[in-house]
Amino acid sequence: MKDDHRKSLRDSGTDRATARQVPDTPQTRAPSYKLAFADDDFLCREELRPVRWQLELMKPELLMNEAGVTSTVVMFGGARIPAPADKATARTQTLADLTAFYDEARTFARLMTERSLANGGTENVIATGGGPGVMEAGNRGAADAGGKSIGLNIVLPHEQAPNIYVTPGLCFNFHYFATRKMHFLMRASVITVFPGGFGTLDEMFEALTLIQTGRMQKVPFLLFGRSFWEKIINWDALADAGTISPADLDLFRFVDTAEEALDAIDTWDGAGEVRDTIPGR
Repeated sequence: MKDDHRKSLRDSGTDRATARQVPDTPQTRAPSYKLAFADDDFLCREELRPVRWQLELMKPELLMNEAGVTSTVVMFGGARIPAPADKATARTQTLADLTAFYDEARTFARLMTERSLANGGTENVIATGGGPGVMEAGNRGAADAGGKSIGLNIVLPHEQAPNIYVTPGLCFNFHYFATRKMHFLMRASVITVFPGGFGTLDEMFEALTLIQTGRMQKVPFLLFGRSFWEKIINWDALADAGTISPADLDLFRFVDTAEEALDAIDTWDGAGEVRDTIPGR
């Protein structure tokens, strides 16, 4: 299988080199003459969106398979929460106070990675959005333990560069939010959500909805920072209004420390199983 893969790479490289070493004529300079897979302008046409989406789905999937990643611990959280050493740069007092969760995220990722390495390092690999803040803390904690971690970056006006703690071979960049979200959940065996903004809320509620509707199996789902989450979301009001079932409040638990999170994972029914979370994967 590896030999076939290497041969395919060689053939692809040869095709590309040959495509660029054609005689220089008006015909060969015409855009229509370019090989389709080597023609960026063609691949970026609106009609090629389904192809681009498929490539974004396949590339990380193949590379994570080759790296042996079988399950992940997903860490969602705010990009604007600085490390404690940078507390003075926080834009608000609340953000300055939330720097404590940078340390908790870093500690949690380190402890989970140590567990992962004790079992071969392919299960429960830390996966973040690859950016700053809580995401950086997660990748950093995995690096503290000497393990690998995943960064699923997205093309945005800001936060273009991945944080320096993401394992280079597991650092991916996405154009489509939908594809990125699928990769967050396709291997998720644990989901953790730290304080954050719109992006964090979006990721949290989408994952909860998939679990609530049975499109994704239940996994340990931990919200770090009870006071933060209970302040910004009136969870009981949703149940009282009947817009969710009271049992839906049992889909997640609040924790405040890395140690509490590990205990919650260890006592969660069915925790630790590798799950095929996305139908048709």
